[in-house]
Amino acid sequence: MKKILFITTGGTIASGKTNSGLAPILKKGELLSYVPEINTLCNVSEIPVCNIDSTNMTPYLWTKIAETIKTNYDFFDGFVICHGTDTMAYTSAALSYMIQNSNKPIILTGSQKPISFNITDAKKNIRDSVLLAVNESTHGVMIVFNGKAISGTRAKKIRTQSYDAFESINYPLLAQIQDGKVKWFVPCKSYKDKPKFYLDLDTSVFLLKLVPGMSADIITKILRKYDCLILESFGVGGIPKSIAEALDSVAESCNKKIVVLATQVTYEGTNTDLYEVGQQLKGKIDFVEAHDMTIEAVYTKMMWLLGIKSITKKELIELFNKSIS
Repeated sequence: MKKILFITTGGTIASGKTNSGLAPILKKGELLSYVPEINTLCNVSEIPVCNIDSTNMTPYLWTKIAETIKTNYDFFDGFVICHGTDTMAYTSAALSYMIQNSNKPIILTGSQKPISFNITDAKKNIRDSVLLAVNESTHGVMIVFNGKAISGTRAKKIRTQSYDAFESINYPLLAQIQDGKVKWFVPCKSYKDKPKFYLDLDTSVFLLKLVPGMSADIITKILRKYDCLILESFGVGGIPKSIAEALDSVAESCNKKIVVLATQVTYEGTNTDLYEVGQQLKGKIDFVEAHDMTIEAVYTKMMWLLGIKSITKKELIELFNKSIS
């Protein structure tokens, strides 16, 4: 029987009612006590990393989760991380870059209702995660939620309360778990090399969502403080003229740092060649396009890349444009 390590972080799944609303209150061992049947599927151990609402998740805690997996990697066959839903897509993307070439499953799950409630999706999500974690074909980082297995860099929370909270963005579902069986749509890649762990993240990344009429003054202020500016643009990569002029006026500063052009539209990605408002930056400043990546993946990938201290800007851009996970 396979050995699975549960890493708990709090979240709705571990929450209960308090005078101030729902908050994580379950202690070590209490979460798994609600799903005793998983002991027939695997040998389970548990390590709590934190007990927070995922609103309070941080890059420091991503590092603690990755460190916990690294320390225990040789002693377990798979890992299930119980996590709040609100920032789970950020954590799954971050871990996808921080833990590469893993032939063991690293699965994140959670719930929209606490596991202690009479009506909850928590028990199903935990059972599904274990079924996938003990499956011989499962490798790498993914989210399991409402019967769906989603690549760690492709998940996004698109519903705030429904059980069907997550979707796979611009990429097929990896698998579906139904009636205790796993149906694969995209086989997981297996690796010949040993897993690589990257535990240094650089948080000097700023994500700016553009809105009509935004003051362009903010561009200079951001570039003074941060090494990477991600612009969440309109449509396929449209930048307002005032923002483009602000970037052009600080071109020297831009070219010393990293500017990423992403889109605030969920599906289909960027294409800055299509419109004049996308082409106006070309030849003026160096920037990279996010194409069809999720914002969560863009943000965490840049933290990972900037954390590689020996990397040159050219190498960073090459790696950003390369499919890592």
